[in-house]
Amino acid sequence: MVNNSLTFNGRIRSFKFAFNGIRIMLCSQQNAWIHAFATVIVLIFGINFGLTKSEWCWIILAAISVWTSEALNTALEFLTDVASPEFHPLAEKAKDVAAGAVLITAIGSVLIGLLIFSPYLWEQIKNLK
Repeated sequence: MVNNSLTFNGRIRSFKFAFNGIRIMLCSQQNAWIHAFATVIVLIFGINFGLTKSEWCWIILAAISVWTSEALNTALEFLTDVASPEFHPLAEKAKDVAAGAVLITAIGSVLIGLLIFSPYLWEQIKNLK
């Protein structure tokens, strides 16, 4: 008997499920749209300033970490709603901690962005004078 998950069609289905998960996150979470907007702005700035390869690595790592934490937060929220449809203080704490993880990741990513973009922005400001 062949394990269908190890076949080519099984791999394709896995990608379909993953893309569906991203779609669900974007359709159900307002913060995902904020992350999407921020990601596009950062990409535009990065292209405009001609970031180095190492700077791009940090920017990509920061963006992916925010997206990953948002996806995990969304999954945890869905699971918590199933496990505890009625209000429960521990369910609320679980959701709050997961949301806090997204916030921590977002703050870290903003700090990385400031470290990378500040010299470029400062140069732009100096050139305006």
